[in-house]
Amino acid sequence: MADVRGQLVTRVRGMLSEALGATRNRLADADAELAAGTERLARVRRAAAAVPERVGAARDRRLAEIDARHTARIAELARRAAAAAQREAPGAASAPWSRWQATPPGRAETPGAVRIGTVRIPDAEPVPALVPLLDGGHVHLAGGDRAGIAAVVPALLLRSVGRADPGGVRLFGYDPEHLGGGLAGFAPLGTAGLLTFVGPGGLGRLLDDLVEQIRRINETVLAGEYSSLRELAAATGRRPEPWRVAVLLGGDELSRHERGQLDRVVRTGAACGVHLVVRGIELPDDPTVSRVVVEPDDARIGGLPVTLDDPPPATLVTETCREVASRVNAGPPPAPFADLLPPPERMWQEDSAHGLTAPIGEGPHGRPVLLTLGDYPPHALIGGPSGTGKTNLIFAWIGALASRYSPAELEFYLLDFKEGVSFARFAQGRRDPSWLPHMRLVGINVNTDREFGLALLRFLAEELRRRADAAKKHEVTKLAELRAVDPTGHWPRIVAVVDEFQALLAGRDVVAREAADLLEDLARRGRSQGIHLVLASQDVRGIEALWGRPALVAQFTLRIALPKALRILAERNDAAQSLPRHHAVVNAESGLAEGNEVARIPSASDWESWSELQHRLWRMRPADAAPARLFDGDAIPRLADAPDFRALTAPEEGVPRSPVALLGEIIDVQARSAALRLPRAPGRNLAVLGTRVDEACAVLDAAARSLARQHRPGTARFSIACLDQDADPAARALYEDLADDAAWYDEETLPELMAEVGDSLGAPGTRNTPHYLLLYAVDAASGQLAGRAGRRTGLEQLRRILHDGPERRTHVLAWWRGVARMRVDLGGPAARTDQIGAWVALDVQGAELGSSLYPGTGGPDWYPRSWRGLYFDRAVHRTGQVIIPYGPSR
Repeated sequence: MADVRGQLVTRVRGMLSEALGATRNRLADADAELAAGTERLARVRRAAAAVPERVGAARDRRLAEIDARHTARIAELARRAAAAAQREAPGAASAPWSRWQATPPGRAETPGAVRIGTVRIPDAEPVPALVPLLDGGHVHLAGGDRAGIAAVVPALLLRSVGRADPGGVRLFGYDPEHLGGGLAGFAPLGTAGLLTFVGPGGLGRLLDDLVEQIRRINETVLAGEYSSLRELAAATGRRPEPWRVAVLLGGDELSRHERGQLDRVVRTGAACGVHLVVRGIELPDDPTVSRVVVEPDDARIGGLPVTLDDPPPATLVTETCREVASRVNAGPPPAPFADLLPPPERMWQEDSAHGLTAPIGEGPHGRPVLLTLGDYPPHALIGGPSGTGKTNLIFAWIGALASRYSPAELEFYLLDFKEGVSFARFAQGRRDPSWLPHMRLVGINVNTDREFGLALLRFLAEELRRRADAAKKHEVTKLAELRAVDPTGHWPRIVAVVDEFQALLAGRDVVAREAADLLEDLARRGRSQGIHLVLASQDVRGIEALWGRPALVAQFTLRIALPKALRILAERNDAAQSLPRHHAVVNAESGLAEGNEVARIPSASDWESWSELQHRLWRMRPADAAPARLFDGDAIPRLADAPDFRALTAPEEGVPRSPVALLGEIIDVQARSAALRLPRAPGRNLAVLGTRVDEACAVLDAAARSLARQHRPGTARFSIACLDQDADPAARALYEDLADDAAWYDEETLPELMAEVGDSLGAPGTRNTPHYLLLYAVDAASGQLAGRAGRRTGLEQLRRILHDGPERRTHVLAWWRGVARMRVDLGGPAARTDQIGAWVALDVQGAELGSSLYPGTGGPDWYPRSWRGLYFDRAVHRTGQVIIPYGPSR
């Protein structure tokens, strides 16, 4: 039992030992876990304690980054805002006063907002504080700082005046408290009509006028096509109306009518360029009203705090206004010439069958003023004193027409009686090889060559007859009808411009009478055949030259009067007297006041403006186009350049042809040569009369060279006798150029020539070779010829040669230095002059030529002038023909 009990005790003790060991192990594990937990808890507590510091640092770092980005963004926005403000209000609209100057906008710009201060933005560049004014709206000023408000007004006005073109802003001042003192610095504008002060009690009239201006602009300028003047200016590049800014500085309570008118201006004024700057008068709430509140230490624009600029210096205001007024009083600048021209792709696209229409300038409302030449009005009269732009207007009109109508539709003939070469650019020249393809004739420096004007009228009369015959043939009456039935014919409209036309009608001679008759006929009948006259004059006498012919004046229904022009318009129409520079009154109603249109004429006469257009049109010219005929009254033509001379050739052998002696250039449209035909007929001799050595030599030289061109070498004989020492160089040069066909004679040998030629005329078996006697100053040999011994004296032989020689192909071309000397050589005062069939008179009065040389009594209407001659061939002419001797051939 005891064993069992001992075993049990031992077993129990073993079990208890095992339990104690296990418990100790579990306790050790629990202590280890407790220590680990405690360590973890400590670590957690340490980590938890570090979190706020780390998060705070991250937060602070993040906040700093956000603040930096915000500051940079604000600075960038401020920079962009400043740049936008600079674009919106460039130049004078926002420049600091220290470097401020008036800067009118370019054609693509338009004034708008102006600066009155800067927006307060910390840590950023200043941003200009702008208020919309011109084409933008109205400005209302309020607050307790009256001095600050008073400083804002001149800044607004000066920036507006300086940003617009001179005269583009008109101010109206209503200042009943200070009677205009608040705008005293702007007073110089009043001298140009740009500032009007309205006294107490005048506010109603001012508002009525502004409302009327708005109504007129809406009705006649915008006319439903545009919503505002700003839109019109952006679409057309032109602003037809000035801005009107009314400055209302306080006053009594407004009446009901004044309040109504003020509200209308606020609602509708900005679109029409009518604006208000108001202090002391309430304005209704409207999107166009900018409200500026100025307190002693605070200023705001619609709630935005701003720092106002200092007022402009008083001297700057005054000097700027004086400069603007001076430029306005000098007149507005001309518009660009390009404004008259169509786009390049539209050039030469118009049809002239029913007339010619083109703009001449810009009207008061920005619309083009059109000039028409057709059945009505058919002709134009232009007048204006020297310096008012008559030549420029002609250039502008020609350019506008030439760019719209091709040379097949329109031709120009231009004649300028005053001295100058401005019209020469239409023809081909040494400086510029281009020419205007429409131009057929350009006459310059023709103030002493009235015959050239007469020649132009004769040419136009012949063209009128040709067109009338064609119209009769096709049984039509008007050019449009003729072109319809004869589309292959060449029937362009013709515009003939005669500047200083009164020179053509001056005096009571044959030229004036015939010119007046031709003018009247062309004016009366030319309209139906597309021939239009444009007469221009700078002298009232030019217009008076027409008044004696009411039928002629009545045809010129289109009148264009430049500033200060007299007697162009109707008697009681004085619109031209108040015109500014670069403007003209256009009237298609014979000058009656109701037909007036005022046009601003572009600058078209300077070389660069015109050259660009002419070169463009020249490159478009037809392949067969030829340069215009240029007649320069101061130029001496050359024989080698004469078309008639270049056309001369020797005839084929056995082909009979009478030779022709060219004497000079006829003053006519076609640049023809004066030709003396020398057939085998009595009187076919030439006398050159006068004392001008160079001109006499030139006539004989041209005659001899042209005759030599018609004979082969060795088939004609030229005998040259020079008895004047001054003429010797020219005669010698001719002798040397004619070479073997010429023989030289002097005072000693001339009698032998007379005897030889005279005796051979009746001798049998004499060769019938053409023989030309060129006698220079033959009257100097009268003594030698008279003293010749033998059966006949030298003078008798000369008379025999003159009488019998032409029928035997022997012709005398002689220069006598006076008509009386020639008569003596021909046999005395009573001698017949039939053997002198043709003559050229140089410095010889018409009365000296008498009835024996010229048909009728009293001689021709001829008054000598430099390098001109009167040519008369009794076999061809009824009246003398003015010619220009060809210049020296060497």
